[in-house]
Amino acid sequence: MKRTNSTLTQTTPCRRLRRTLALTVALTSSMLVLPVLPVSPLQAEILVVRGATVHPVSAEPFVGSIVIEDGTIIAVGADAAAPSAATVIEAEGLHVYPGMMDALSQVGLVEVNAVAATDDQAEMGTYNPHLAATTAIHPASEVIPVTRANGVTHVLAAPQTDSGGVIPGRAAVIHLDGWTVEEMLEESSQTLVITWPGVVTRSFDFSTFSFKESPFKEAEETAQKAQNELRDWFDAARHYAQATAGGTVRAARNLKLEALGQALAGDRPIVVIADAKRDLEDAIAFAEEQEIDLVLAGGRDAWQIKETLAEKSIPVILGMTQSLPQDDDDPYDRPYGNPGELVAAGVKIAFGSGAGGGFGPGGPHNSRLIAWESATAIPYGLAAEDALRAVTLWPAEILGVAERLGSIEPGKRANLIVTDRSPLELTFELRHLIIGGVEVSTDNRHLALYETYRGR
Repeated sequence: MKRTNSTLTQTTPCRRLRRTLALTVALTSSMLVLPVLPVSPLQAEILVVRGATVHPVSAEPFVGSIVIEDGTIIAVGADAAAPSAATVIEAEGLHVYPGMMDALSQVGLVEVNAVAATDDQAEMGTYNPHLAATTAIHPASEVIPVTRANGVTHVLAAPQTDSGGVIPGRAAVIHLDGWTVEEMLEESSQTLVITWPGVVTRSFDFSTFSFKESPFKEAEETAQKAQNELRDWFDAARHYAQATAGGTVRAARNLKLEALGQALAGDRPIVVIADAKRDLEDAIAFAEEQEIDLVLAGGRDAWQIKETLAEKSIPVILGMTQSLPQDDDDPYDRPYGNPGELVAAGVKIAFGSGAGGGFGPGGPHNSRLIAWESATAIPYGLAAEDALRAVTLWPAEILGVAERLGSIEPGKRANLIVTDRSPLELTFELRHLIIGGVEVSTDNRHLALYETYRGR
C-alpha cells in the first residue's frame, strides 16, 4: 500500500484551527507594518501665502500675498488681505513662483525603462490617433512625487511612437497630484502628437547591435512615401468627418479616422516632433498645406531657420539643452546656444523632457531637471527672465492652457511653489508645494533613499 504524507494531504480540525489563528496573526502583523504613504493635507476652503516675494512671471515681482479659494487664485497683491477663516502660510523672506511645466513628457507612462510591464508610452502600429495617453497614466507612479519635489506641478503627458511610427496618439495636460487620472486632468481637450517621418540615413540595428547606414536617395524616397501616406490619412479623416456629420451615413465606425478628424477640427495645436533642418522645413510646409496650427518639438536645428519660425509665429518645444552637438563640425556649446538664439529672433520656446537630447535615464526621469535645462542656456544668451518663462508661462501659452496656468494671476489655478531662491538655481530649496490650492507633500522615493542611507 502506497504511503501518503498526511501532513501535506490532510488537515485535521486542530491543524485547521492553528493555521487559521496563525494566518490571522500574520495578517494583523502585516497591517501594522504597512508603510505610511504621504497624503496631501485636506484642502482648506481658503489658503493664503503671505509676506513672500511674488514672481507672477506675467508682471514684475512684488512683496505681498496670494489668496486662494477652492483651488483658484482669487487675489494677488501687496495689500491682498487674508480672510479670518483662512489657512495662512507665512512666507516672509521666501519667494513664490508659478509651478513649472514640462511641455512634452512621458511622466506617469513609464516607471522602469527596462521593464516592459511598466512601460506604456508607446503602442504598436504606425498610426494611432485614437489612443489617449491618459488611459495609460499611473497616478501612483514613483516618478511623479520625484518630479514635483523639484517644482514641476504639471506636464503635457504625451505618447511616443514605436519603431517606425508616425502618429503615437493624443497628449493631455495633467497635474502631478491626484488619486485618479480624472482628478489629475486639466481638461478633456487633447493634443495630437506626430513624429515627423523625416530623412534618416543612419539608424541603429538591434539585430546586429550596430549603426546601419542608408544611401541618401533611398532614405529620401522612404521619407517622401511616409509623408504622402500621412497626407492620405489627413484627407481620409476629413472625408470621414464630412460623411458622418449628418448622422445618416451607414458607414462602419472608424475610431482612428474619427479621432484624427476631431484633432484636425479642434482648437488645440498639433505637436510635430522633428530635429533636422530639412525635416523642420518640410513639417512647416506640410502644416501650411494642411492648414493646421503647428507646434514644433525637438528643434535641434531650429536655430538655422529662426527667422522663418519667428515670421510664421511657430513656437518650439526644445529637448534637453545639456547635450552634445549632433555634427562633428558644430561647436561644443551648440545645444546651449539654441534657446537664446531662438528667443532673440522672436520665437517662443518651452522645454520638454520627452523632446529628445540629453543623456542618462532619459524620458520622464529627466522631467524633474527641466528648470536646469532652461538655466543652462542662460550663460549662452538666454535672459534669466525668459528662462523662467520657458518653464512656466510660455509652455502654457504654446499649448493653449494659459487661461488657467503659467502665471500668478486672479482666476488661474493655484499651482505654486514657495522657495528660498529662484528654481533655476541648482541649490534652490522647495519649502511649500501647492497644486490646485492644496499643499502637497514633497516626500518621494529619492528623499526616502537618501534618508535611509544617510542614517546608516
